[in-house]
Amino acid sequence: MTGAGRPQRAGPRAYSLLTVDAVGPDTMVLALAGCFAVAVGDVDVAGADGDPDDRTWDAPVSCEYRAVFGDVAWSLDVYADGHVAEPPLEPDLAVSFAGAVGTTVLFPASEAPPGAYWAATPEGLLTRARLEFSDDEPHRRRVTAVEAPVARFPRATVTRFAEIVREQRPATPLADAFAAASARTALDDSTGSPVWSARSNLVAWERGIVQMESGWAPSGWYPAELYRERLQARDALADIAGRLPAEVAVLFGETLERLDGRFAAATEEDATGILRKELLGVAFPGRVPGGWWWHRRPDPVPWEQT
Repeated sequence: MTGAGRPQRAGPRAYSLLTVDAVGPDTMVLALAGCFAVAVGDVDVAGADGDPDDRTWDAPVSCEYRAVFGDVAWSLDVYADGHVAEPPLEPDLAVSFAGAVGTTVLFPASEAPPGAYWAATPEGLLTRARLEFSDDEPHRRRVTAVEAPVARFPRATVTRFAEIVREQRPATPLADAFAAASARTALDDSTGSPVWSARSNLVAWERGIVQMESGWAPSGWYPAELYRERLQARDALADIAGRLPAEVAVLFGETLERLDGRFAAATEEDATGILRKELLGVAFPGRVPGGWWWHRRPDPVPWEQT
C-alpha cells in the first residue's frame, strides 16, 4: 500500500524519435540521463543489431537505435520504466534531447494523416513537419514541408498543414448531450435521417465554435475552407429544424440557441460582406447566404494569422 504523502511514480512510457545526425551512443547516454533526471548508469543505449548480452535490461531508461536513410540518420526507440519518477512528455523530450545532442529531432504527431510529425531544433524551435517515405529500397525519409523554416531542411516547403487542423477533435459536450438524448428515443436515426443530420451538424458547428473560443488552438490558425464548411453546417441545421420529430425538437432548439449565442459572442458584425466574399468567391457564383451567421466574422480571421 502506498504511504500517505509518498510521491506517485508514473507508469512506463515509450517514445519514438528520429535524429538528423548520427549521434554517438555515449552522447545519447549523457543526454538521456539529463532529460530523464536519472544517473548515467541508469541509461542503457544500444544498437538494434548489437549483442543482447551487452544490454542492461533492467535499466530505468533504455534506447535502441538503428540507421535510417534520407533526411534523418537514426531512429530511436526510447523507453522509461516505472522507476522514472517524472518521465517527460514526448514533445518535451524531443526539445531537450535536440538541445543536448545538437541536432534536429523529429517525432510523430498525434493526428492521423500519414507523415504528420513535429520537428524540434537544437535552438528550441518546435514546428510541424511532413515526413514522406520513398518507394525504393531502402526507404528514404524526406522532410517535404514544415510550418516554420528549419535550417536542416532547406528544400522543405514552408506552409501550413490544413489536414492537421481537420483532424483535431475538440470536445463537443452540447452536441454529445443532444446525441445521447435522441438515442434514447425510438426515432429513426439512420444515416441521412433528420435526427442523424442534426447530430452530425451540431458536432461540426460546436467544434468550430470551440476552436474559435480557444483562439484556434492548438494550431493557432484555421483554414478558410474549413470555416466555410462550419457555416454550411449551420445552414443545414436551419433546414433540419422543421423536420425533426417533436420528441427531440425542443432539445435541438435549446442546444442550437446556446451554440449560436456563443458564436455571436465570439464574432463581430461583417457589415461590408468581406467575409462572404473571401469564403465564397467565384467557387459559389450567384449564391448569397441568408443566415445571420454569414454576416458575422472573427477578428482577426484565422487564416490570416501568422
